[in-house]
Amino acid sequence: MWKVLGFILVLVIVAVGLVGLNSNSTPPKGSTQSKTSSSNIEISKVEVIAKNLEVPWALAFLPNGDILVTERKGLVRLIKDGQLLQEPVITLSKVKQSGESGLHGIAIHPDFPQKPYVYLYYTYSTGGDDSLNKVSRFIYEDKTLKDEAVIVDKIPGAVFHDGGRIKFDPDEALYITTGDALNSSLSQDRNSLAGKILRVRDEGNVEMYSYGHRNPQGIAWDGQGRLWETEHGQSATDEVNLIEEGKNYGWPTITGEQKQQDMQEPVLQSGSNTWAPAGVAFYKGSIYFGGLRGQALYQFNIDTLEFKEHFKKQFGRIRDVVLGPDNMLYITTSNRDGRGSPSPDDDKIMKINPEKLL
Repeated sequence: MWKVLGFILVLVIVAVGLVGLNSNSTPPKGSTQSKTSSSNIEISKVEVIAKNLEVPWALAFLPNGDILVTERKGLVRLIKDGQLLQEPVITLSKVKQSGESGLHGIAIHPDFPQKPYVYLYYTYSTGGDDSLNKVSRFIYEDKTLKDEAVIVDKIPGAVFHDGGRIKFDPDEALYITTGDALNSSLSQDRNSLAGKILRVRDEGNVEMYSYGHRNPQGIAWDGQGRLWETEHGQSATDEVNLIEEGKNYGWPTITGEQKQQDMQEPVLQSGSNTWAPAGVAFYKGSIYFGGLRGQALYQFNIDTLEFKEHFKKQFGRIRDVVLGPDNMLYITTSNRDGRGSPSPDDDKIMKINPEKLL
């Protein structure tokens, strides 16, 4: 009998030990270990794919998975087979970088490589302190950009509020966001290119798609083909807008929760907080956008209206957010733009698995 009891006691001790091992192998959600361990969850959630960049403003994927990256000072860089090449694809000597101005957005033609076109938005000098923005088309060949053709020119520019995001919609029209160039009255002036979202067809006709914008920094289309936009407010009241053709989005007449007839209110706004929202990507019912001043990756579910922030102050200023062909989110930091606190290997491009975001 004593032998049987002893055997049972041994089994109990072994079982308790196994339970303890299992509980230690998977830390509970929210525990210190699950947040800080660099050997398990963080590696699977975030991966640095490039570093030592200078203000990488925008990303665009080539059909083979390579990535073109703009640096605000006037370089286009190539990430080929997962490696950042040192030699730029192009150096635009005419780019004027001052404050927020410089080389901004990049877009690749949807019919690439049959139409081997890459589009860039950049600021240039008109002499003295004046500046303008333009969108140009280049031919991509043998890891170089050549044969510039201007698509839209003389977009009002300034040291701040320069807009600069460009993307193709599902119907292959090119959309361009422009800032008010520090002249808020231009946003309501339908004859000005400033403070607008513009649409350009292949044949080069420029249309005003929406107006009344202060400094739109991100655009993306959801699963229904609707256009979403992020926009910098004045110190606060940053906006997420659902854009409809021909509509007026109110700047500078209304901001935040203010209302006026024939002007559109934001779907989401930051109130007294400041996000300084930038690039936008759509994935599985949510729009994800970067926060510069907010130093976070924001997530807004457009169906449930649930709002979350991820990686608060972990990476610093986040500028572009792009959904890659692998359904991963790719983000750029902007800590070397004069407003951040860069680490020795900033700025970075990181790949984030949205399925692992809580």
